[in-house]
Amino acid sequence: MEPVTDQAFAAALYSDGDAGLDTGASLLAADPTADAELFRRGEEFVRRAWERGWQPADVVRLVRRDLDETAACLAAGLIVSETARYERLPPRWRAQLDGLPDAPPRNRPDRFSYASAVLGLYRLLLRLPAIEPVGPPPGAAPHGLHLPPAHDEPRMLTRIRALLAKAEATGFPEEAEALTTKAQELMARHSIDEALLAARTHSKEAPGACRIGVDAPYETAKAILLDAVAAANRCRAVWNSDLGFSTVVGFEPDLDAVELLYTSLLVQGTVAMTKAEAGQRAGGRKRTKTFRQSFLMAYAQRLGSRLAADTARVTAAAEAGTGAGAGPEGSGGPDLLPVLAARDMAVKDTAGRMFPETTTTRVRGATDLDGWTHGTAAADRARMGGNGPELRGGHGRR
Repeated sequence: MEPVTDQAFAAALYSDGDAGLDTGASLLAADPTADAELFRRGEEFVRRAWERGWQPADVVRLVRRDLDETAACLAAGLIVSETARYERLPPRWRAQLDGLPDAPPRNRPDRFSYASAVLGLYRLLLRLPAIEPVGPPPGAAPHGLHLPPAHDEPRMLTRIRALLAKAEATGFPEEAEALTTKAQELMARHSIDEALLAARTHSKEAPGACRIGVDAPYETAKAILLDAVAAANRCRAVWNSDLGFSTVVGFEPDLDAVELLYTSLLVQGTVAMTKAEAGQRAGGRKRTKTFRQSFLMAYAQRLGSRLAADTARVTAAAEAGTGAGAGPEGSGGPDLLPVLAARDMAVKDTAGRMFPETTTTRVRGATDLDGWTHGTAAADRARMGGNGPELRGGHGRR
């Protein structure tokens, strides 16, 4: 006789609609002996996701978006269990695993509801498409993309993270600006120091990649903001709108800076938007959606312009051996620009191999003047000052 799990999967996973899920869930709910096999099959689906280029945070983010929080927690439980079998995990995975939600108790609130949720999750996992890998799956030998060594966070990034956290928490725009500017100064210095050190030691380091979620609503504006941050840090961002993330290609110190800065600027922008929106409502306005869309578009566009201007200033200062862009010995010197240009070309080549075909997207214009005005003002308050990231990159869309 065919195992119950096979019967349930045949009914639920290879057909659309709730009827198949209900049939499969009924079969599983009636047979407690199938529980262990059901969970083991789920681990297999997760393992297939790694082979298709997915990472833990990617899976949970998509499950949460397409299903619900319960399914995301179920996926997290499978991921934690599956990854426990590996002695060593790829870089960045540990932080992703630490950020996963807790798995819910099995068979709660009842066996049928639990089985239905599990089968819905498995249906989604089964249909995950293959995506560009940003590293090998766990257990595989590293090849292709450069993989950074697994190590504790550099002290400089810890300082930057603390500054940006204070900028997000303060209620005073001037203080947030000063903190963000200081963080930018440290990012610029750290990135240029790393580039010069790699050149002096003839390092074989190559660009890597990471994925950053770009979630609805207003994902177009958020993708533009991420692209601006990536370009300012000598990285290239490619947005996959269907799956809700951008892949950022660059050298490891720059990827770290992009993740930190984008997250912080998005938090600061959202806080500023909420305050501005409250003022609009107090004045009798109710066009919340158009206001928010225009606000975030203006915020992203304005920050992009300021980051580009800061790029030129910091690069010039570093080349002259002055200011925040000075190298570890206090001087960028005449060799800095060729070093940065070589790294930029390496990033461009890596991105080109990963994404041989990208398309540009026409962005819908902002329609709310007040939203655009407030968004521009918020970007100015979060501006990068005179010491932003140091070199421009590129962007695209799958």
